[in-house]
Amino acid sequence: MFIVCVTACPTGIAHTFMAAESLQKHAGAKGIEIKVETQGSLGIDNEIETADIERADGVIIAAAVAIEGAERFEGLPFIECSVEDPIGEGEAVIDALLDEIEKAG
Repeated sequence: MFIVCVTACPTGIAHTFMAAESLQKHAGAKGIEIKVETQGSLGIDNEIETADIERADGVIIAAAVAIEGAERFEGLPFIECSVEDPIGEGEAVIDALLDEIEKAG
């Protein structure tokens, strides 16, 4: 399984990267391959490309601000949450996406 995620907060520093790290940790613990794009005042890092989207099983958008390029994920199972959610409840966020993927069949 492969999932993609975007994390973003208003300044794009602390919470953006803390959320990304937590998602990577919890996905890895479940044997899920993950790519996390971060967006903030320094721009976009680790950008999710078309090839990533084509092979993705689902998407997590963990943001406190509107993200750039949200439309590229249309048609994929997804969840949206605050940027703080993965920091404190990373496993629950991953599990919520897995539920959406299962529902999409």
